[in-house]
Amino acid sequence: MKKPKVVERLRAHLQRVDRPLLLAVLGLAIFGLAMLSSASGPSAFARFGDAFWFVRHQLLFGFLPGIVVMFVLSQVDYRLYRVWAMPILLVTIVLLVLVFIPGLSADWGTSKSWIGIGGFSLQPAEIVKITFLIYLAAWLEARGDAGARDLHAGLVPFLTLLAVIGTLIMLQPDLGTFSVIVMVSLVVYFLGGASVQHLAALSAAGFGLILLLIKVAPYRALRLTTFLHPELDPQGVGYHINQALLAIGSGGLFGLGFGRSRQKFSYLPEVAGDSIFAVMAEELGFLLSAAFIVLLLLLFLWRGLTIADRAPDRFGKLLASGIVALVAVQAFVNIGSMLSVLPLTGITLPFVSYGGTSLVVLMGAMGILLNISSHGKMEHA
Repeated sequence: MKKPKVVERLRAHLQRVDRPLLLAVLGLAIFGLAMLSSASGPSAFARFGDAFWFVRHQLLFGFLPGIVVMFVLSQVDYRLYRVWAMPILLVTIVLLVLVFIPGLSADWGTSKSWIGIGGFSLQPAEIVKITFLIYLAAWLEARGDAGARDLHAGLVPFLTLLAVIGTLIMLQPDLGTFSVIVMVSLVVYFLGGASVQHLAALSAAGFGLILLLIKVAPYRALRLTTFLHPELDPQGVGYHINQALLAIGSGGLFGLGFGRSRQKFSYLPEVAGDSIFAVMAEELGFLLSAAFIVLLLLLFLWRGLTIADRAPDRFGKLLASGIVALVAVQAFVNIGSMLSVLPLTGITLPFVSYGGTSLVVLMGAMGILLNISSHGKMEHA
């Protein structure tokens, strides 16, 4: 019996893309849904009267549309983004502005980071992580190494655009997202041929900017230094990290068992967001949770860097490297903050933490990476 054309096309497509990368991404996302169903239950019931509210929303508005977006973008020639890089970025900047428009802005706590339309919400800051990467890769390819190293043709335009995006994000305010964008952008800028002297100057300027932000809002200093001695204020600024460490310590090496976390019962803040790794460690044990997540992330890192190395052009190499850096930086900062080796910044764990926009954007980025991998395979065939 002849197989349907759709099945044949899907099989041919899977043979072209990097299957280990696809396996790592799907493994992280599915594991994330399982952990979210456990970690968010008490919080969801207390807030919405439905223990499965978070996981259902993540499934319907994150995972399923994310799978569709990933599949579609994996078939779109990534080189088209080079042509549309500027319009795509401009649309995203407009979305960043819309979060401040009354009637469209959807607040979450003290942050104005969402656009609310009907029953749907959108977080533009998550989208700009990818659109800025696309623009930066196209911009650096057009300028070449010499242009990237030049002060007026390279550094000044780079800083100007980063400042525009950074200002809009910090007005929300969202220091965590801005930090990720800065770190990933610097990685891509370095790979694109930036001057080491310019990067050193940027590092010094960045330190000065941090001091300025702390002076404007002193609470940031407490948040950045609490991880050094969280025990000094266990009921104040140190509460979050102390509860995270208590959850990880309670789980030990092998955990209390899936669904048996104690800290998720209104003790540990943000159990569905940036604290989900702590609940994971409490239930499954540090050995299993860390090993599973880290191994999948290492598989992703290995395949992602291989795809970047084999990309047929400079644009593909820079874009693939940026996408890999985006996931790696977020995962490193999130896990590091839960272990109290880095400050808490509110950065979520990629593919695992709750966030529909974040998951769809990440899955879309994986579709772009898979498309780059298919072109790399054809070049090396």
